[in-house]
Order: sequence, then structure tokens, then C-alpha cells
Amino acid sequence: MGIRRDSPRSSPKNKTTTLRHLFDLDTKPYARSPLSSPSHGGVNSEHEDILSTISDCRLVFTFTDPRESPSQQDLKRLRLVQVVSFLKSSRKSLHGHLLLRLVSMVAVNLFRPLPPPSTTIPLISALPDDDDLSTFTPLWPHLQLVYDILLRLVDNVDPKKLKDHIDHRFIRNLLVLFQSEDRREREGLKNVFHRIYLRFTSYRSFMRKAMNDVFLQYVFETERHCGIGELLEIWGSIINGFGVPLKEEHKLFLMRVLLPLHKARGLQVYHRQLAYCVTQFVQKEPALVGIVVRGILRFWPTTNCHKEVLLIGELEELVDNIDPDHYRRLAVPLCSRITRCLNSHNSQVAERALYVWNNEQFVKMASTAMEEVFPVVVEGMERNLKVHWSKSVKQLTENVKAMLEEMDPTLYEKCLGEIGRRESEALREQIKRQQRWTKIEMAAAKQNHFLQPTKSIHVSSHPIELNCKV
Repeated sequence: MGIRRDSPRSSPKNKTTTLRHLFDLDTKPYARSPLSSPSHGGVNSEHEDILSTISDCRLVFTFTDPRESPSQQDLKRLRLVQVVSFLKSSRKSLHGHLLLRLVSMVAVNLFRPLPPPSTTIPLISALPDDDDLSTFTPLWPHLQLVYDILLRLVDNVDPKKLKDHIDHRFIRNLLVLFQSEDRREREGLKNVFHRIYLRFTSYRSFMRKAMNDVFLQYVFETERHCGIGELLEIWGSIINGFGVPLKEEHKLFLMRVLLPLHKARGLQVYHRQLAYCVTQFVQKEPALVGIVVRGILRFWPTTNCHKEVLLIGELEELVDNIDPDHYRRLAVPLCSRITRCLNSHNSQVAERALYVWNNEQFVKMASTAMEEVFPVVVEGMERNLKVHWSKSVKQLTENVKAMLEEMDPTLYEKCLGEIGRRESEALREQIKRQQRWTKIEMAAAKQNHFLQPTKSIHVSSHPIELNCKV
């Protein structure tokens, strides 16, 4: 049994639903479908047939209730295929009443309560190449056709006619569906939402704000949402169309929304899309690179090695887009962070940080502030060579050290001498501190009452006596 939203008309019983039959219906014009009666070849008859078909499509199935009839489910899919075929073949503008029934049918099928989130969804989302069928909704055979119907309406119908049916409430309901765990549904949603943004120009400001609300709620409240990557893909296309100079509204979006997204636990799921959006901003207005770099450094992870590797790669990509005028201002903070990463006990983080020195732009940036950068970098290199456990990290460190010595041998030797002087001073301070503690211990030993117990209990065959020594 299905959830009946509207009473469908009875269907012909002599029709068998097969894949070949559905394919034939999809390729033929709607006028030849079984719902178009040859004896009533007029426009009114066709209009009544499509309205009846749309009514049949309002019957919603869960695909989990054993009382639901598989034949009715196949019949509904047949009806949806016929609606798609009608929209493909129709050359006339759709009547307002027909549009209302179509959009209403789409809403009945799409806007539904989503199942409780799975506890494994972050792991599944982090592995997009792994097709885990447990996250696929059983409704997809019907939903796929419904999304196709909605996409054709948005593409082919004048937005002025659709505005009465696709309003702000409809758009909010679409945004809610981005929490679906089925990647196929989120992909269909992304296409529809993007097309609405392109076609409905008067809705663009509202849609941007609605997406921003989803991002902010994710970052500062829930840290759980399946569709952040798809929403960022939409934003990437939007940012690509921004004119320069950028509006203040768009710069605030970068600073208040995109940069805080770097601190969420699920960063690895959507980092590729987020990095693309950030890079688009920097390419359009290079002066923003300082804000971006400092924002990423501020949200740097402390225990998540995977996120560190991702952010190192993002910083390296940003270095390729830095204007040479900003090299000196960013050289010290960037090189300091990369040095701390190459000293990481995690070999993947350390190796990724060392590979950054193969980037010519990064080396050029470091060379603009060698007096400030070299002391930090050389100390990190020497620490790796002395105490790091990984042989591969030590080998890479040797290679980078050789490159730095070639850049400025005199400065490198000077930094080594400074490191040796600081180590000698630290050793002398440690010796002095140990000598002071020794004096304190010797002075304490001379005072017997510090070393002897103030109370003692003697146990014998006689009754227990408590002797107190003062």
C-alpha cells in the first residue's frame, strides 16, 4: 500500500511493465502513449490525460512497507516516465493549472521526512569512490524521474510563470534535502538548485543567504551535514561569475563563512570544493591572500594529521597565486608553520611539509625574507636530523638542507653557529639549575626534622604505645 495523496484513476490491466516498454515510452512522443486515447484526439483529451497521469504520480511509496504492491510501484514509475516524455515532446507553453499540478506533484514526492542520520556517514562521505549501498535511498527509482521533471520545468518554463509555484518556501525545502545521505539525490539536487539560481535572478540574494545559513549552522552548531560539498560546488560556480572588484558582501562571505569551514571536523569530506572556492577569491582579488593565509593558519588543526596534509597542500596552491608584493609579509608565518609541520612525529605530515620546498614559488617567497626565515627553518632541519624517527623524513631533510646551504652558505653557517650558542647557553643554565637544587637538598638534609617522621608506632607483645618525638 502507498500513501495516497490523490486518488489515481484505474490503469489498463493488459499492460505489462518491462524495461523495454519503459524505454520505448521514454523515446516516443507523449501523444502516442497509452494514456492518449485515439478516439478523443483533441487537445482537451490530452490535457485530461496528463492531469490524470500527474494525479497517479502523487501516490507515494516508502519501498520498506511489505504491504506496498510492487505492481503499483512499477505503475507509478511508468506514469513518471510518461510525464517526462510529455515534457520532452511538448512544444507549447504549459497552462498555469498544469504547472500548479506538476509542481505540487514534485513537492509531494520530494519533500519528505529524511531518515535519522547514519553514524557512519562521515567515513562514507570521506570515501567517495566507495559505493556503500546502505546509504542509497530505496525511493531513488522514482525520485530520479521526479528530479528530471523538476529540472525540465526550470529549464523550459518562463521563470515569471514559475515564480508563483517555486517560491522561497520551495527553495528552503530543497535545501533541507541536501542532508540526504544518498549521493545520487544530492547530485540531482545540486543540478536543480544551480539551474534555479541561474534562471531566477530575483532569488539569487535569498538563495545565497539561505546557503550561508546552512554553512554557519554546520560550523558553529551541528558539524554534521551531508551536502556541504555539493553546496560548495554551487558556490564555486557562483564565485566564478563574480565581477571585480568584489563587493563587500562577497568578501564578508569569504571571511565569515568559507574560512571558518576549515576548522570543522568533516573538512576532509569537502576540502576539494572549499579550496576551489577560496582560490577563486584570491585569483579575482590577489590582495585577499593575506587574509586567507592568516585565516587558515588560525584554524590549523592540532591533532588531525589528515587535515594538516590537506591544509599544507592548500597553502602551497595559494603560494602559486600570491602577488610578489606580498611575499615578504607572508614569508615568516608560512615558513614557520611549514617548519613546525616538518618536525611533526607523523611521517606523512613531515614529508608533505618537506615537499613544499620543491615549489619554486615557495622558495622565491622564502628568499625575500631570508634573514627572518632561515633561523627558524635551519633549527627545524637540524632537529629533524637529530631526533626524528623516520629514515625517509631524515633523507628528505638532508636534501632540503643541501638546497638551503646552496642558497646562502654564509647565512646558513651563521644560523648553525647561533643554534650552537643557544644550545650551549641552555646547557649552562641547566647545569646551574641542577647545582641550585643540589644545594637546596643538602641544606634540607642538615635539618633532621625534615627527614625524620614526627610520629612512630611501635608494635610489641605489650599494649600498643604511641611515642611522639618532637
